[in-house]
Amino acid sequence: VKPRIKPTILEKTGEIYNAEIFNMQPLLSDNVIPDDTKDYQNKSFREKVDLCIEAFGTSKQKRALNSRRMNAVGNDVLNTAVTKAAANVIDAKGVTALIQDVAQDDVQNMSVFLPPCHEDADKPEHVYKFEDILSPAEFEALKGPAAAFINITPEEVTKKTEEKSHCSFVLEELKFLPVDEKSRDYKARCLWFLDILIKFSFLKVIKKKHPMGPECPHIISRKLMKNFTSLTYNNGSVQNLISASMKTKIAAYVIALALHINKFQIDLTMLQNDMKLHESKMMDIAKAMRLKISKAKGLPGLENDQNHKLGTLSLPLPVQKTSGSQRKRRKMN
Repeated sequence: VKPRIKPTILEKTGEIYNAEIFNMQPLLSDNVIPDDTKDYQNKSFREKVDLCIEAFGTSKQKRALNSRRMNAVGNDVLNTAVTKAAANVIDAKGVTALIQDVAQDDVQNMSVFLPPCHEDADKPEHVYKFEDILSPAEFEALKGPAAAFINITPEEVTKKTEEKSHCSFVLEELKFLPVDEKSRDYKARCLWFLDILIKFSFLKVIKKKHPMGPECPHIISRKLMKNFTSLTYNNGSVQNLISASMKTKIAAYVIALALHINKFQIDLTMLQNDMKLHESKMMDIAKAMRLKISKAKGLPGLENDQNHKLGTLSLPLPVQKTSGSQRKRRKMN
């Protein structure tokens, strides 16, 4: 390479020197062996990125890569151990016994959300006692808000039905309020609380102190928050949440109260539609509560509807059976 002479001044000293400028080019060998890219092309994008991090990544990226690889190894070991343990349990107990255990666990889990059941009761009204649903103080507090139901006229019922201001079960029962003053007052209070329970079940996160409005008595609001919500921690604060399990609990108490309202035989399909639940879910709750399920045939207003299911509470209580979800599990297995 032919050098070029060019005078150069050093910045620090100011002295002048002759500098030689060279144009350099790489020397390529004729015996270069091409890289085998087949293995590289078969790698995933994630693996290629990891290779780049290994070669050119920062210290922080390399530490993160090592941690991720160690965690992946740990997960593989854990999954292998769990799979082996599950296989040992299945071999020891057998699939049938395990299915029965799961069915029993489901029944026990469901019972946590049901009203107290008195299996030794001598009358249907004593199986799910009214005091377990509404205490005397709570029932007394319903006198004020339920007054509108006590004095309701047929025209007002028709108007409320058109406006859909209440659930179908309540609107239907308002058409048949007893003439007797005491019985009418009792049914009106129960219907008002049942309507509030169903409306409350549609909420998700409770943000207000009085979620059902100022007309709802304080003792009732406190009951709803205490008995039918779960506490959750979110964004640095504790919130009241209506979870799926709490909605199941509300449905169970709605069924129990409806049984007291309607002489221990209720239209489960109507309540299911009011609460926007799947039929299988409603039937599972009803069976867990030891109700006898039947089709609604020949009942007033349901002559042409064969799809409605009735729930009847009668003695002796039927033996608890495996729920529909367990039948599906058995078929799958």
